[in-house]
Order: sequence, then C-alpha cells, then structure tokens
Amino acid sequence: MEQVTPRPPNMAFELALLLALATLWGGSYTFIKLGVATIPPITLIAARTAIAGALLLVIMRWRGVAMPADIPTWRRFIFQACLNSVIPWTLIAWGERMVDAGLTTILNSASPIFTFLFTVAITRHEAASPRKLFGVVAGMAGICLIVGVDAFRDLGTGIVAEVAIVVATISYACAAIFSRGFKDLDPMAPAAGSLIAGAVILIPVSLVVDQPWTLSPSTSSLLALLALAVFSTAIAFVIYFRLIQTLGSVGTTAQAYLRVPIGVALSVVFLGEGLSPTAWIGLACVVVGVAAMTIPARKAATA
Repeated sequence: MEQVTPRPPNMAFELALLLALATLWGGSYTFIKLGVATIPPITLIAARTAIAGALLLVIMRWRGVAMPADIPTWRRFIFQACLNSVIPWTLIAWGERMVDAGLTTILNSASPIFTFLFTVAITRHEAASPRKLFGVVAGMAGICLIVGVDAFRDLGTGIVAEVAIVVATISYACAAIFSRGFKDLDPMAPAAGSLIAGAVILIPVSLVVDQPWTLSPSTSSLLALLALAVFSTAIAFVIYFRLIQTLGSVGTTAQAYLRVPIGVALSVVFLGEGLSPTAWIGLACVVVGVAAMTIPARKAATA
C-alpha cells in the first residue's frame, strides 16, 4: 500500500504567497513613516484596524463566509488582536517617530528567531530541526550583509524606541504561535475578527488620548494610512492566516527575512538609496534561510 505523506497542497503557490506577504508587510514601514508624520500612532493604528476590518467583513459577506458568533472564539480574537496588532503596531508606529525605518526593519526581522526559540522551549508544536536552526542563522546573516553595519550607526540613540520595537517583534512571534489555534476557521475569519477586536480596543483610546477631530493630517499621511489598511493589513492578514495553516508558525514568520531585501529594493526605486556591495550575497543567504525554514523535508522512500 502506498504511504501518503501529509504536505501543503501546492508548495510553489504557498511560497509565492509568502513572498507577497513579505512585500505587503515590507512596504508597511514606509507607509507608517509617512502616516505618523501628521497622525499620532494610536489614531493611525486605530484607523488601520478599523478600515481593514470593515473591508474584510465586506469581502466575507460577498464570499458567503459567516463570522463566528460564539464568545470563546471572540475571546481568542481579542487575544490575537493584542498580540498581532494592538501591541506591536502601536509600538512600531511610536518607535518609528525616533528610529529609522531601516533599523526598525532589522529589529522586526528577528521574529522568526523568537518564534523558533518559543517553539523549542515552550509549545513544541513543530519539529525544531537542525535545518530550521540553520535557516535562522542564514537569514540573520543575510540581513546583516544586505543592510550593512551602517544601519546600526544610530543604535542606542533611541534606546527606548528600539526596545519598544523589539517588544513588538516578540509579540509577533507569540501571535504566530497562537494563530495555529484557528485552523478550524476560514482564514478570513480570524483576520477580520482580530482586526475588529483591535479597532474596538484602540478607537476609545484614540478618542481620549489624541482627540482625532482636532488633527489636520496631510494628504500623504492619509494616502499612506489607506494603503497601510488595504494592502499591508486587510490583504496581508488573509494571506498570513492561510500560511499559518500551510507553512506553520515558524515558516510563516520566515517572511520577516524577505521583508529586508524587499525594503532595500523599495528604497532604491523610490528613495534613490544604494545597495551595499554585499547585497547580492546577503540576498542569497536570505533565500537559503527561508527555504530551509519553509520547504518540508522529503522522507526517504521505503521499499
């Protein structure tokens, strides 16, 4: 009898989605930087979650997907919202007022490391193979080669903001592990549910702290907010929750490595910045690292 080995339905398609997710989230740092120029962090993230959540609800209704109504599931949505949006997005938006977007990208790219460590030490829901450890090391080496040591020149000048971004990174890692509990739902349900829960948490805080009706945001900030909500949040979240189901939490957070070369490429195209001489070597390291953490190992054939 032929042995059937469980594997993702279409690995090439899943890896393409991983690249798309990295691109959408890689652009979010630029959108946030433009947004917080004239919109306070809490209000920016409150609007981001509200717009994206509403958009996903419309798409769900069009697809005929019902939103869960039971209280236990919504408690999980609230907890997921805190881990994956309310805490990290607010901290990153606040931190980017003092920290360069490049350094933010580097600090935030450490989420696969924390996911791997938490998986090994606590949940043990995925095999902590030497290959995945190699992927962590290769990915971080690639990041250092691509960005170069110059990116760390301001390290320490905004230590509180840098620590806040690291905390956001740890929160992302916890969210990736917790997300595996939504495997019984359509990927859009936890995406929309967590965004709505995040908006419910953040909007009252925004009204009290920022009094958004007194603000005068610029056109560039408003356009950045719209792009952040639609592309880097609504669409990205649907992809994210699907990949959690197919690639696992460690594999999905590996897109953090891809965000760095994508972010560098965007800065070259739109900001005229140059790549370091070691960029291509670093990019190769990143690709190898992501492959090691995401592509499932083939079992040896048995007679």
